[in-house]
Amino acid sequence: MEPKYWIGTVSKDHVVRGHEGGFAQVGHGKGEPLRRMKAGDWLIYYSPRTSLHGGDPLQAFTAIGQIADDNTYQAEMGPDFHPWRRDVRYLDATEASIRPLLDDLSFTAGRPNWGFAFRRGHFEITEGDFWLIAEALGIESQHLPARENWADHLPPFS
Repeated sequence: MEPKYWIGTVSKDHVVRGHEGGFAQVGHGKGEPLRRMKAGDWLIYYSPRTSLHGGDPLQAFTAIGQIADDNTYQAEMGPDFHPWRRDVRYLDATEASIRPLLDDLSFTAGRPNWGFAFRRGHFEITEGDFWLIAEALGIESQHLPARENWADHLPPFS
């Protein structure tokens, strides 16, 4: 089965927390978006701001990783907050501004209000869009010999 490619809209500080913990969380902890993804799918984070509350504007892609398995689970982050998560094998990436890609991505090209796409919080993208963003993040040249088998070169999930 071919992988699917997804965007998650999350502030950079939350992306960093997920990257460090090896998990994905989207939509303020909602489970349904995470359950749409399957093991082997790819997730790219777009961060409109550096922080959820009062952060500076960023408008950049901030992380990329592969969904590790088909399990969703809840984490306890407080007595009244139990967000849903997925385990992810993240790649080391260089933050990439969306600005140079706006005319090339299918979900932003020709749209003066391109930011509305990200308000969905989590959505599927085309393989072509995925590669444009992955290359902007420095992935292919940094880690991978060829598109056909680059997932074979991921670090093992731990």
